[in-house]
Amino acid sequence: MSVGHVAGATDTGRRRRRNEDAYVAQPPLFAVADGVGGAQAGEVASRLAAAAALEESSAGGSAEERVAGLIQEANRRVHRAAAQDSARSGMGTTMTVALVEDGTVAIGHVGDSRAYRLRDGALEQLTEDHSLVGELLRSGNLSPEEARVHPQRNVVTRALGSDPDVDVDTFTVDARPGDVFLLCSDGLSSMLEDEEIQETLEQQRSDLDGAVKTLIRQALRAGGEDNITVVCFEISDAAPGETTERIELERTREQALPPDEDDDTLDELDGISTVRAPEGDTMVVSAEELRAAQAQVQETSRRREREERRGVLAPALLIVLVALIVVLVVWGLTR
Repeated sequence: MSVGHVAGATDTGRRRRRNEDAYVAQPPLFAVADGVGGAQAGEVASRLAAAAALEESSAGGSAEERVAGLIQEANRRVHRAAAQDSARSGMGTTMTVALVEDGTVAIGHVGDSRAYRLRDGALEQLTEDHSLVGELLRSGNLSPEEARVHPQRNVVTRALGSDPDVDVDTFTVDARPGDVFLLCSDGLSSMLEDEEIQETLEQQRSDLDGAVKTLIRQALRAGGEDNITVVCFEISDAAPGETTERIELERTREQALPPDEDDDTLDELDGISTVRAPEGDTMVVSAEELRAAQAQVQETSRRREREERRGVLAPALLIVLVALIVVLVVWGLTR
């Protein structure tokens, strides 16, 4: 088996002034990074991560060890660059990496960029989002419907650059001829339902370049609220085709929004970089903030349940009161 067709593209989106996403598509290595931070710091962070992935991809060890190692190296570079330049303090980036080797795909993951696998017409999300909404979903405190419109759906709980070391999720999945793997930033997954992504990949299964472009157009039509990056690769039993190293760092829609004076601001809280940004921008929160947010959601849920019970109880009491009045009237008339 080998890597067959490969496609990747990125777009600034309709609401961003710059593109802070970066991607790598150099078979057998693929990666997506989504930068966090103001004053172009997020863009710097994602570039550093992409460059580290390329430079470290040939290191020794198992596929999972190599993936974890290159993400740790990317984290060190981002953290070091942030420490050396006060203008970049607090910058970070998500990173999702896939390495194809010996009929398997090793995945490394930090943040809320995602990896999917399309097999036999079914799309499976392989990674778990390291985000506030992801934590609340897994704990049962939010439904999928609530998660899609949650006001803090842009808050990530883990990112490269916050600390000298980062906790990397790594795992390996099997690969079969015909499988299509997709890596994307949340600019795609937050705009489209998984069913829409699946349908597009299925319809354009033989044209991954077209599928990637269609997915980006669909995300733009849905609002394009963030940078959109999509990388697809196919597993083939044929001889590998010609591939070209590519790191995509273009600003394809640089004038999407006019500049304003509300740049993202950065500060330190509980030892973890926190990005305070306009609504829709990515933010990194500490574990303590995460627990506080979970408690807030649980209290909101309990309050809603109490209100719903009161809403049911009030009509019931009214019915009982009316029935009692009717009984009393009938009793009085029959005396």
